[in-house]
Amino acid sequence: MIRLAFIQFMRAGGTRIGLVFLLVVGIISLFVGKQFEQRQQQAVADVVQFQQTDFPRQAAIHRNDLGLLLYYLKFSVVNQTRPITALAIGQRDVNASIQSVTIRALEGQQYDADLTNPANLLLGNVDFSFVLIYLFPLLIIAFTYSIMSAEKENGTWSIVAVQSRHLLWFVGGLFLIRLGLLLAVLGIIIGLAVPVLGIPMDSTFWLFLGTSAGYILFWFSVCFWVVSLKRSSSTNAMLLLGIWLVLLIVLPTGVNNYITARYPVPEAQATTLAQRKGYHEKWDMDKTATVEKFYAHYPQFRQVPTVAMPFDWRWYYAMQQLGDDESAEQSGELRQKLQQRETASRTIAQFIPTLHTQLQLGELARSGLGNQLRFLEYTARFHEKLRLYFYPKIFTNAPALAEKWTDYKVDTFADEAPIHPGSVWGPLVLFSALFASLGWFRFRQTIYHL
Repeated sequence: MIRLAFIQFMRAGGTRIGLVFLLVVGIISLFVGKQFEQRQQQAVADVVQFQQTDFPRQAAIHRNDLGLLLYYLKFSVVNQTRPITALAIGQRDVNASIQSVTIRALEGQQYDADLTNPANLLLGNVDFSFVLIYLFPLLIIAFTYSIMSAEKENGTWSIVAVQSRHLLWFVGGLFLIRLGLLLAVLGIIIGLAVPVLGIPMDSTFWLFLGTSAGYILFWFSVCFWVVSLKRSSSTNAMLLLGIWLVLLIVLPTGVNNYITARYPVPEAQATTLAQRKGYHEKWDMDKTATVEKFYAHYPQFRQVPTVAMPFDWRWYYAMQQLGDDESAEQSGELRQKLQQRETASRTIAQFIPTLHTQLQLGELARSGLGNQLRFLEYTARFHEKLRLYFYPKIFTNAPALAEKWTDYKVDTFADEAPIHPGSVWGPLVLFSALFASLGWFRFRQTIYHL
């Protein structure tokens, strides 16, 4: 009977249309990801080329003034874009993947973003994560909402009950047919993504694939439970669409509003303004006081001898440093609130499988808020390393051409934050088992009385 059920299901025009539609949209999402990947690669190539040509050119122009040269030079840091990022672009379309900073005050540079059409940001990207999170559940609902109710409404359920010796297993088989088909579509899309996007089949890939399959299993378990309630087809459809709206629209919106109100974030603009105020007001203050505050921050530079220069770069970079120091409170508060938002969203998402899946796919693809926060921290350390290296050379007016500027390569941040499979799959397995168990017990009680 299962074989006949499979043939009957595949003969339905809606089944073929649904599967083809999902497969086509999934393939389109791969090309959307490919375009994103190509834009990232081109941006990195442009930065590398610019840095290799601009540094020697600027050094030739300002050969006698290292302090002025370093006023202009921008050292770039790239947030590594992995091939799997193209499957879940996440916040990478909002947060810049390249930070180009001078050794001047950091806070005024760290929150620069790419110029992007706001309308495009509002619409978002139809990447694979969108197809998985939003479209797969709709097809699952369409395939399963009337598995039993349609037989009852057509008056054929009694014939099925007579012909099947294990009615509950037969119903389970109908769900397995649909589950197998959708997992096959998932496998085809992910299988195509490997050569199209150049994704290595490492542990992250298998975690990503397992999370995607677990998400599909979760929605099948929800549908299994709803069907077990022995309602009419129209009631099942409305109930499942209501669950879809709640899990994918209402709850995420509510969580976002709660976190925004619970952890209000001071704008990066306020931090930048505090940094600029702390820097610009030093023009009207005593230079000695400014330099002394600088020495309090970097006592090791007090021993660097003072050298006559066309401009007092020691005082100027001291002003820049104090701009960062005096905005440190706002900067720390901003990072703390963002980290609190990240932690709170992950904690709450453990009880909302759809939101949990979305966040975990972003974490696996290194495209979420956590990745951006780690990238900003790495940029700050990179910037501090540049300062500690160049300050003594500026203060002693070292010759600019003594540096091998072509050796300064674009730095790359490779996010190696650990990801534990238990934390990724745990909520999905738990909720899938819960709804599947509820549906199973409900079926055992009512299936022969439908």
